Amino acid sequence: MASQTKTTTDHEEIRRWAEEHGGRPARVRGTGDGDAGVLRIDFPGGAGEDELEPISWDEWLQKFDEQGLALLYQEQRADEQASTFAKLVRREHA
Repeated sequence: MASQTKTTTDHEEIRRWAEEHGGRPARVRGTGDGDAGVLRIDFPGGAGEDELEPISWDEWLQKFDEQGLALLYQEQRADEQASTFAKLVRREHA
C-alpha cells in the first residue's frame, strides 16, 4: 500500500492526529520574541528539548492561523506503520 498524505487547517483534526502519534505543540527554541515563533510538532524521539520548547495548543493554533499555515501529514507509511511525517505549509500552496 502506498503512503498517503493529507492536508488540513482543521484545529481538531491537527490536534487529534498529533496526540494520537504522541506529538505536542512546540516552537523552535530562541524564536518568537513576543509571539509563538517557528512552529513545530514535537514527537517522541524527534528533535527534543535542546531545539524545541513546548507551548499550549491555543498559542500554537493561533499562530498557525495568523501565519496562514496548513498541516501536510501522513497517517501511515507505505509499510502501513504509523507515521509522524508532518510539514507546515502555506495555505495557498496546500
